Amino acid sequence: MMIKFRNYILLSGLLSIGVLTTSRAQNPVVQTIYTADPAPMVYQDTVFLYTGHDEEGATFFTMNDYKVYSSTDMVNWTDRGTPLSYQTFNWAKGDAWAAHCIERDGKFYWYVTLTDKKLNRPVIGVAVSDHATGPFKDALGKPLVAANQGDIDPAAFIDDDGQAYLYWGNPKLWYVKLNEDMISYDGAVMEEPLTPESFGKREGDSLRSTLYEEAPWLYKRQNTYYLFYAAGGIPEYLAYSTSDSPVGPWSYQGVVMPTEGQSFTNHPGVIDFKGNSYLFYHNGALPGGGGFARSVAVEPFSFGEDGTVPELKMTSGVKNAIHPVDAFRRVEAETMAFSEGVKTEEQPKIGVFVTSIQNGDWLKVRGVDLKDGAERFKAAVKTKAGGSIEIRMDDPSGPLLTTLKVAGDHHWQELTATDLQTIKGIHDLYFVFKGEGENDLFDFDYWYFE
Repeated sequence: MMIKFRNYILLSGLLSIGVLTTSRAQNPVVQTIYTADPAPMVYQDTVFLYTGHDEEGATFFTMNDYKVYSSTDMVNWTDRGTPLSYQTFNWAKGDAWAAHCIERDGKFYWYVTLTDKKLNRPVIGVAVSDHATGPFKDALGKPLVAANQGDIDPAAFIDDDGQAYLYWGNPKLWYVKLNEDMISYDGAVMEEPLTPESFGKREGDSLRSTLYEEAPWLYKRQNTYYLFYAAGGIPEYLAYSTSDSPVGPWSYQGVVMPTEGQSFTNHPGVIDFKGNSYLFYHNGALPGGGGFARSVAVEPFSFGEDGTVPELKMTSGVKNAIHPVDAFRRVEAETMAFSEGVKTEEQPKIGVFVTSIQNGDWLKVRGVDLKDGAERFKAAVKTKAGGSIEIRMDDPSGPLLTTLKVAGDHHWQELTATDLQTIKGIHDLYFVFKGEGENDLFDFDYWYFE
């Protein structure tokens, strides 16, 4: 049964941030499906967010494919489709678990956790593409790493001297030095010593002596290397250690994000973008969410003067956009800051578009610049039962800019609304969908003003 993600007031309790209205919410950054294990990557002027995909109704980590999203303003995220799945690898039988994509010399390498058909346990594969959003193909025709039990959660890193590293592991922590081709390595798989000095002391667990659990993420700031990871056992929290070398020895520094958010796992991803630092993670904040139905979120943060990472709480997310959206350029409908009820779908000729639109559903685009006002609104839609799109300012029930009537012959068409109120400047736009009955009303591909 398809879940319609509604009633976001539930987020107030889940995120422990008090009353949270739909107009203020930014987290989770994706509301159309469940996403997990974020792996953000900055490439040129864009953040690409690679995620896993928790299937609806799952009672374990049921994950079959990977998703990509992108943003240039850190509040509006564009669904870039599903360019990779376990079926891309003919040696894999399933379990598209945590992964990490990184760019080198104009190619993109996506390191993935999959279950090997012959070994019947998780291993690490690698896919390659000429584009950040794919298509990706299996680079080797076999696993890259199949060394130990617990070969999961790969995280790649390229140091300033060009040497690349791949970290992974649960319950142990391993790494290799990748060759320049990024799809091979020389030498043995190295085990990072897990000591209380490096990763904190764990009490009451005969199998694990330190707080390290899984999901390593290697990051460098100035001359210090940071290793972020899920810590503490179940339920997990996020912690970090530092070193003056990418291979340790490490020094335990403390908690980054305490346990909260209705998911018993967590997974860090840290980037710098446009002068700010961001921590990506996951929780169970969407309706129906939990340990096997997770959602990716993000928090901005600032390092201390001494390089320490502050302890962060799960909040409603990024407050301010880096730049406004130009209302007079084509904007994909799957670009949104928040939504209620809708899904996305991908087709070869159309690409990604918004679907599963029913009466009362809506989506929000944050910080749209209408400049001195618009005369026409245009949108590409495909009629099903028909209905209308109300474009409202700053709230789902805010001032009405215009209404686009949607009717037609069940083919894609660009429709125009000309009866626009004169509204100027930067506003959050809400596309509120109206129609009769409980059937899907139409599909929505893109929009722009003239």
